[in-house]
Amino acid sequence: MSRIMPMRGRVEVTGVDIHFGRGDARFKAVSEVSFSVPAGQFLCLLGPSGCGKSTVLGALAGHIRPSAGSLTLDAQPIEGPAPERGLVFQHHTLFPWKSVIDNVAFGLKMQGISRSERTARARELIELVGLKGFERHYPVQLSGGMQQRVEIARVLINQPRVLLMDEPFGALDAQTRQLMQQLLLDVWARVGTTIVFVTHDIDEALFLGDRILVMGARPGRLIDDIPVRFARPRDRTLTTTVSFNALKRHCQDLLHPDHAGAARPRLSPLDTDADFSVAHFAI
Repeated sequence: MSRIMPMRGRVEVTGVDIHFGRGDARFKAVSEVSFSVPAGQFLCLLGPSGCGKSTVLGALAGHIRPSAGSLTLDAQPIEGPAPERGLVFQHHTLFPWKSVIDNVAFGLKMQGISRSERTARARELIELVGLKGFERHYPVQLSGGMQQRVEIARVLINQPRVLLMDEPFGALDAQTRQLMQQLLLDVWARVGTTIVFVTHDIDEALFLGDRILVMGARPGRLIDDIPVRFARPRDRTLTTTVSFNALKRHCQDLLHPDHAGAARPRLSPLDTDADFSVAHFAI
């Protein structure tokens, strides 16, 4: 029997402002951000560097307290870090002195789960992320992509209701990045957790997401909410379609410096291939 138990939570962000600094150095990093993420959705936060998307993710993780507004998971206030909100960074945070299996099982060890149970669950997740046979390797013996696979497994073992990912593939080469994107989709199809994924890469957001929230330059605020209705499962042939590239051009227009941070005008439906259409509504 599989020990991988699907868990998914609903995220609500309402009227969030985030300030940093004090006195004359105080500034607003995020302004009046509101959105909801239905349980099981793959949401991408897309925007230029410095727009506040990682700050929003940090608030969802419980590491940053908003200056105004509220954040909830399944109607419960987010007031600090918790295993139910797993966080994956661009660079891994694995313990270098622990093997792959001990890194993955560490969260369960801290919960007092028996060695036999945590080892069995760790092995199943290691196989899920494609690292069977590497259980006794150490992080230094792994490539960057393999390290991130271990990081994902280590977070998933706690059965989070939402997986928060802060440009997790940004440090990888292009080929490895594409492989990791496909792996993530395969894992998500299996575990079904809600995902909030931060990226500044348009192709990545379109390939992965069910929906894209586009953020403008600081102070970060939402300038578009784009449903991505490409069929699943997805493969790389998607990126060459007319539909994909039409939506990519729309995102590029939004992120152009002339548009970034400006109030988004009401848009008419975007006409693309016959099998894909999307209406945009002013936020």
